Amino acid sequence: MAAVKFTVNGKPQTVDVAPAMPLLWVLRDTLGMTGTKFGCGMSLCGACTVHLNGQPVRACVTPVSTVAGKTVTTIEGLSPDRANPIQMAWIQEDVPQCGYCQSGQIMTAAALLAKTANPTDSDIDEAMRNNICRCGTYQSIRRAVHLAAELRRKANLPKGGAK
Repeated sequence: MAAVKFTVNGKPQTVDVAPAMPLLWVLRDTLGMTGTKFGCGMSLCGACTVHLNGQPVRACVTPVSTVAGKTVTTIEGLSPDRANPIQMAWIQEDVPQCGYCQSGQIMTAAALLAKTANPTDSDIDEAMRNNICRCGTYQSIRRAVHLAAELRRKANLPKGGAK
C-alpha cells in the first residue's frame, strides 16, 4: 500500500491503496464516485473515460500511481448541476438509452470540445470512434456534440472552459 495524493474534481484526495490499482476502482470503491463506469476492463469501450490533467484517459487501465500530483476530472466534476453545455445537449437530444456508456461518451466529447470549438462530423467521429455504445446512439451523440458546441459559443465559454 502507498499513499497517493491527487486532485479529483477540484478536491485534494489521498488514498492508501496498492500503486497498481486501476484509477477506476479507486474512484468507485475507495472514493465512492460511481459515475465512471466499468465496461470492459481493457481500454476498449470508453465507459471509464475520465480526464487526467485535461486529457481523456481510460480509468480501467490507468494505475493510480500515475495520477500522483495530477488532476482528475470525472463526470461528477464536469458540472455539479448538469449546467455544462455538453450535459445540457445530451439531455436536450435525449441521447441515452440504457445510459451505461454515456459518462464516458460525455467525457470524451468534453475533451474534443476543449480543443475544437466547432467540430465537424469527421472530427466528432474520429474523437468518439473508440467509445462503444451498445444501444447504437451514435447519431444522437453526434447531434449532441454539435449542439454542445453551439451552446458553448452562445454562452461565450472559453476554449476548454466549463460552466
